[in-house]
Amino acid sequence: MEKKTLLVAEHIDKRFGITHAVNDVSITISAGEIRALIGENGSGKSTFCQMLCGIYTIGGGTFTLDGKELHISNQVEANNEGVAIIVQEMGTLSGLTVAENIFLGHEDPFVHHGIKDTRAMVKEAQRLLDEYGFGRIRAGMMIDHYNFEDRKLIEIVKATYMKPKILIVDETTTALSQNGRLELYKIMDKTRDDGRSVIFISHDLGEVLEHSDTITILRDGEYIDTVKASDVTEDDLKRLMVGREIGSAYYRTDYGTPISDEVVLTVDNVSVPGQIENISFKLHKGEILGFGGLSECGMHEVGKAIFGASWDRTGRVTLADGTEINDIPTAIRHSIAYASKDRDNESIIINESIKNNVVLPSLEDLATHNIQSGKKHTEFAQKHADRMQTKMQHVNQFVSDLSGGNKQKVVLARWLGKDSDILVLDSPTRGIDVKVKQAIYALMGELKGQGKSIIMISEEIPELLGMSDRILILKDGKINGEFLRSEQLNEEELIAKMV
Repeated sequence: MEKKTLLVAEHIDKRFGITHAVNDVSITISAGEIRALIGENGSGKSTFCQMLCGIYTIGGGTFTLDGKELHISNQVEANNEGVAIIVQEMGTLSGLTVAENIFLGHEDPFVHHGIKDTRAMVKEAQRLLDEYGFGRIRAGMMIDHYNFEDRKLIEIVKATYMKPKILIVDETTTALSQNGRLELYKIMDKTRDDGRSVIFISHDLGEVLEHSDTITILRDGEYIDTVKASDVTEDDLKRLMVGREIGSAYYRTDYGTPISDEVVLTVDNVSVPGQIENISFKLHKGEILGFGGLSECGMHEVGKAIFGASWDRTGRVTLADGTEINDIPTAIRHSIAYASKDRDNESIIINESIKNNVVLPSLEDLATHNIQSGKKHTEFAQKHADRMQTKMQHVNQFVSDLSGGNKQKVVLARWLGKDSDILVLDSPTRGIDVKVKQAIYALMGELKGQGKSIIMISEEIPELLGMSDRILILKDGKINGEFLRSEQLNEEELIAKMV
């Protein structure tokens, strides 16, 4: 029996200046379908979805949902028409409670005679959180009390409690632990089983094949093909995404290379209350030191602690020359770089230009007699953005206009410009397509060859195995295992120390 058509997108078009982000794309999605939308960073998939849900205005073409042509100008209108989105980056608002975030734009049921019934709102939000299995999150708490992953779980409730006809899941799984991902997959399956539909964006091609029914591929803003998930392999999808074969050798192929005896950084009994406890290790010159573990193991806090970004940290972080790192300015002055997992909120200034982001840590170096030169800033930013092959109109373009992969390139361009000797990279390939991953791994190998030292924090075990000289596994805030690079080392050995 043929499925009912739910969404028809006809000749969808969008330009940003000279960039043709989406070029005459037409797609039809059936009721009761999980449709994956894949492509390289900058392929137009997120822009397409953001037009559908009212974040961007439609440049051209029409969306028709369940027989009705949509004319949406914001996300609240989209929700009311039956379209909801869960985005990759932060989609909740600080300064509000969990309940206020869940019902943002839909407070009317809790307002009587012009007065908001806060107690009723909190009660209903808590009922929803409990129903979703997120009962440990308290609806009356301020949203700022919760970490990045918990805030994504809150967004899931916010986006789905009204049972939208179209649920857009845009790179959301990259922000979630394995347990969080399993909960999201259940919600996606339930949406499909109820006769509604999911548009699923992910760079994890294994995940795409396992959790979607059909897959639409975009390339450079244009429609390429739609295939059944059961009919293709990861290599087929890679070829469709980039228009050519991509080799599978992302990772390093060398084994048995000795680690230098020269220590560049010593971490001694570092603790952050409730996060990490008595963490001690040494980082060597030219070493890629991997940190892994389950989502709440504390590994992300290790990166912040090294960079001086944890105000309540105890213990010592010391460079080879005896300098202690206790704050961010000292870290930057002494050639330490840090790229956060929460890219949009902690690694870049989202509403600033590429140029201003790239030059920021290097302003002292770029000054001549304490005078800054706009021309020098432009040349500097252009050089390092080009080195990262950033897809942009010009360096004065706002970072907010870039795709996730190109935002990450700006983060790395910033620290390449600073020529930092120690790089702390937290989830460096989160939400990045296969081609950009290859470029980042190649860059890490190049930096290692220059004698730079890298701390790579990752929730992806293949990445840890493929890139690290040494791996430290955290569990419950403590180091629970150490492994040297080896061709025989496998995922099971790492997982055994994580759980």
